[in-house]
Amino acid sequence: MSLVLVPTPIGNLKDITLRALEELKNADLILAEDTRTSGVLLKHFEISKPLQSYHIFNEHKTVQKIIDILKSGKRIALISDAGTPGISDPGFLLVRACVQNEIEVICLPGATALIPALVVSGFPTDSFTFEGFLPVKKGRQTKLNELKEEKRTMVFYESPHRLVKTLENFIEYFGGERTASVSREISKLHEETVRGTLSEILAIFATRTVKGEIVMIVEGNNSKKNKYES
Repeated sequence: MSLVLVPTPIGNLKDITLRALEELKNADLILAEDTRTSGVLLKHFEISKPLQSYHIFNEHKTVQKIIDILKSGKRIALISDAGTPGISDPGFLLVRACVQNEIEVICLPGATALIPALVVSGFPTDSFTFEGFLPVKKGRQTKLNELKEEKRTMVFYESPHRLVKTLENFIEYFGGERTASVSREISKLHEETVRGTLSEILAIFATRTVKGEIVMIVEGNNSKKNKYES
C-alpha cells in the first residue's frame, strides 16, 4: 500500500518523466484535482486507469475513504492539474493522514513552477521563502507587513486577474524601487519573464491582458547582491 505523488507538466507535455508515466500506468487508482484536465493528459499518454476527483472542496470528506482503500493494499497516484501535488494544490491532508496511519508516501521529483522562475529571476537562490498565494482578503495586510523586513528572496504564486492588484500591494508595502521578476506560462509556447523594479513591472502589466499562472519573485529587503546592481 502506497500513496505516490506524481508531478505532471506545467506546460509542455514532454516535461513528464518516464518514471511518472510508469507510476500512473501501475496505479490501481489515480486521484486527480480535475478529472477533465487530467483525463486529457492520461489520454495523450494512452493511460487508462480508474480516476477519482480529489480537490480542495472535497478533500476533508474523502481522506478517510482513501486511507481505507490504501489499507486494503492498493497503490494510489495523486496528481494535480499541473506541477507537484501539495505545493499550493491539494495533497497535504492526505499525506498527513498517510503518515499518521504508517502508509508509505512517495513523491516523485518533477515539474514545479517556482524553481524555474526563481532560477531565471537573477536573485539569490541560496536562501529564499516560498509564500505561495497571498490571502485574498483576511490576513493579506498582516502577511505583507510581516514580509516588509524579509531579507530572503520571496516567491509568490498569483492568478492573472489579481496580478496588477498584487503589484500595487507590493509597491505599497515594499516600495516601488524594490526589484522583482514576474514569470508566466512557464514551459509553454508564450513563456515570458519580465524583470525590473516593481513600478516598472506594474507599468508593463497595467495595460495588458494577461493569461496563465504567474510566479512572482521579489528581492529581499536590503539584498546585498542582485543582478540589477552595478
